[in-house]
Amino acid sequence: MIITSTPLRISFFGGGTDYPVWYRQYGGSVLSTTIDKSCFITCRWLPPFFEYHSRISYTKVENVGENSVIQHPSVRACLHFLGINDGIEIHHIADLPARSGLGTSSAFTVGLLLGLYALRNQMRDKHALASEAIHVEQELLREAVGAQDQVSAAYGGFNRINFDTDGSIEVRRMMASTSRLAELEQHLALYFTGFSRFASEIAQEQLRMTPHKKQELDTMLQLVDEAEAIIASADRPLDEFGRLLHESWKIKRTLTQKISNASIDEIYEAGISAGAVGGKLLGAGGGGFMLFYVPPERRQALRARLKKLLCIPFAFSNRGSHVVVYEPEEQYDRSLAGERSVIYAQGVETKPVG
Repeated sequence: MIITSTPLRISFFGGGTDYPVWYRQYGGSVLSTTIDKSCFITCRWLPPFFEYHSRISYTKVENVGENSVIQHPSVRACLHFLGINDGIEIHHIADLPARSGLGTSSAFTVGLLLGLYALRNQMRDKHALASEAIHVEQELLREAVGAQDQVSAAYGGFNRINFDTDGSIEVRRMMASTSRLAELEQHLALYFTGFSRFASEIAQEQLRMTPHKKQELDTMLQLVDEAEAIIASADRPLDEFGRLLHESWKIKRTLTQKISNASIDEIYEAGISAGAVGGKLLGAGGGGFMLFYVPPERRQALRARLKKLLCIPFAFSNRGSHVVVYEPEEQYDRSLAGERSVIYAQGVETKPVG
């Protein structure tokens, strides 16, 4: 039995510059942090005494006769990538809902890869884990995803992540005092808008528009430098970070018409009128979680104004994807799987023999 825990993330600045179509030409950077909300994946070799070959449990349950017919795209791709054909059982649970802008899909892929390696008694360093998750999502699944979520999930922490034109990735831990980060944490509020959406569909439109949005993305890239400087300098007012979030959101919502809508705009404006300095919709857009920068003395007013929305308490987390339970077991003799198939094909005898 292997259980992995992989953190979700909040992306502050630079989103959109982590797509290969952009950073392979211009380079990219994002500023993000993981939080104390995670996804958990349990996996084990499935004993060959069930009618099915593998069992995958998430928002639905799949009992399949072979791994190649698994419907969950990430599970199917990860098993194929690692060449795992034996029967396996995988369960997924998470602290927060999927498709909500917190990098849940990539956290799942990272955590699953880590668990499958552990199941084979193998270790994987953070860089390799992130790179392989990116390969699975971008190359095998051909999903319209960037590269920041996988890196954040694998490494954990408050980081500046740089993407070079040659495809290399650099992770730089944010150089700021514990008290400075704690102060920032106290100024952030996370609200669930309740609008679920598929990030990849929205990202497809953003990717299509990327060649026409160079000025906007250049500006968003510059905001990463400015935001990093604000946090690193204890002499600069932290409210500058909030105002920068506001500027970034104004730019982001112009990248495509699908990023925001009337309901999201209404929520954002209500937050600002209640005292928030700035904020942004997390992830690709269209719905999910909205982050506000709000002075602590205005937090209650913001909560009262957005009382119809769910407020999610959170804290920054420094830990990346890791194994929390490691109890490996021997794989069963593969001949048993063949015997099982024959027996179940005939129908299991329920009466005592003899």
